[in-house]
Amino acid sequence: MHAHTIILMGQGTEGGGTSVFIMWGLVLLIFYFFMIRPQQRKQKQAAAFRESLKKGSRVVTIGGIHGKVEEVKEKTVIMTTLGGDKLKVEKSAISPTAEASEADIAQSSK
Repeated sequence: MHAHTIILMGQGTEGGGTSVFIMWGLVLLIFYFFMIRPQQRKQKQAAAFRESLKKGSRVVTIGGIHGKVEEVKEKTVIMTTLGGDKLKVEKSAISPTAEASEADIAQSSK
């Protein structure tokens, strides 16, 4: 009887593969809806913001420089700061989260 018990212990159940597969599928689905999909939506909004830039738009670069758009090219933007300095920056360097206001530009020059 002792040998029979050892043999039975060595044999595993074989029906658990489907439930593990379903569990991993649910984990991947949750990961997609909470991580990947919001990031894609954020990237689309940022791209739409950068494409909508036009002369006179007030912007902030990702480096914190506030300015006003003077000219928009395919991949770059020429902007001026309050001091009158002209900067050529990549469109990707313009932060889509904040637009500069007159008060922000005046405060940054002090």
